[in-house]
Amino acid sequence: MSKSIKLVLAFGLVAFAAACAQQEEEPVYIEPEPITVEPVYTGKYK
Repeated sequence: MSKSIKLVLAFGLVAFAAACAQQEEEPVYIEPEPITVEPVYTGKYK
């Protein structure tokens, strides 16, 4: 085989291996909502 055919096959093999490689998933960070205190009923005159 000629040099150019070998080069094209080598690049194709590398591209195929890169496409089939398992990709890592990026972690998803969820920011918690701020905690609020519910109003407490303390009576009519407090």
